[in-house]
Amino acid sequence: MGKIVTFGEIMLRLSTERFLRFSQAKSFNATYGGGEFNVAVSLANFGELSEFVTKLPDNEIGESALMEMRKRNVISKNVLFGKDRLGIYFLETGAGTRSSNVVYDRAHSAMAKIKKGTFNWDEILKDATWFHWSGITPAISNSAAEECLEAVKTAHKLGLTISCDLNYRSKLWKYGKEPHEVMPDLLKYSNVILGDIDTAYFMLGLNKEYPNYQDLKSLPILYDKIVEKCPNLELIATTLRYSVSASHQRIGGVLYDKKNIYDADIKEVTPVVDRVGSGDAFMGGLIYGLLNHIDDKQKAINIAVASCCLKHTIYGDYNLVSVADINKFIEGENTGKVSR
Repeated sequence: MGKIVTFGEIMLRLSTERFLRFSQAKSFNATYGGGEFNVAVSLANFGELSEFVTKLPDNEIGESALMEMRKRNVISKNVLFGKDRLGIYFLETGAGTRSSNVVYDRAHSAMAKIKKGTFNWDEILKDATWFHWSGITPAISNSAAEECLEAVKTAHKLGLTISCDLNYRSKLWKYGKEPHEVMPDLLKYSNVILGDIDTAYFMLGLNKEYPNYQDLKSLPILYDKIVEKCPNLELIATTLRYSVSASHQRIGGVLYDKKNIYDADIKEVTPVVDRVGSGDAFMGGLIYGLLNHIDDKQKAINIAVASCCLKHTIYGDYNLVSVADINKFIEGENTGKVSR
């Protein structure tokens, strides 16, 4: 079984309790999370060999983050330590018609200040079969974007499958470059992309489109414009999210293989316990599905959607479910009855 390597930043997550606003909070729940790490945790829960590559501060908080990786059975042998700090994000959880809100405090973090050449990617990826990155890493700093490009180039050279979750975060692109100036060079090496069509167009510098995801016949035309910009692209997936309220989501998904569209049925998810990390859960499920059901893309997108739906029922960034849980959900055993 080949190793899956993900690259990014693990952060300290500080969230308000009981749906309180920031101004009401007298304490915060402290957990960990981060897009690429969340994917690694999902894959470890599914029984895959997953490794997370990052840089942490050389202090007790950095050591605590490393302990969290080991607790979640994620390989951490290529985690580096240095000066600076661990990135933090504050979460105010919404309810009903009030949306959740995130405030980032990750400037000058150990990952944001990495330099090109920090990691020996030839060594790290020599026994891997899959490399995953997201649009968050190149958003935190120019140097992080440069190191991410080195990783992607090495993975391509070694023949790994490369996946990317576009993960556009407008609050992060603050260092003087726009996504369309950075992302095309990274995306041209990717084989699997997860993201909305309009986000992909924005990052690739294409004119904005307004896709109708219910019109499956029109989607290939729009997806093909992304394929034209990404010569190594084989698959594009999109999470379909229809927010009824912060507490009620309708979740589906589509997958395009340059020939056919595969769509998963829309599922009702209510009440929502924690929406954060649900896109990462979709990505983890998609990677697992593609690795284990290479000839059944419908099965792969069904697993991705099931993973996403189940994550909404779990507090924290991670999708703490098993393959058995996902199979039960797909088979319709999602009534919430007590298992005795």
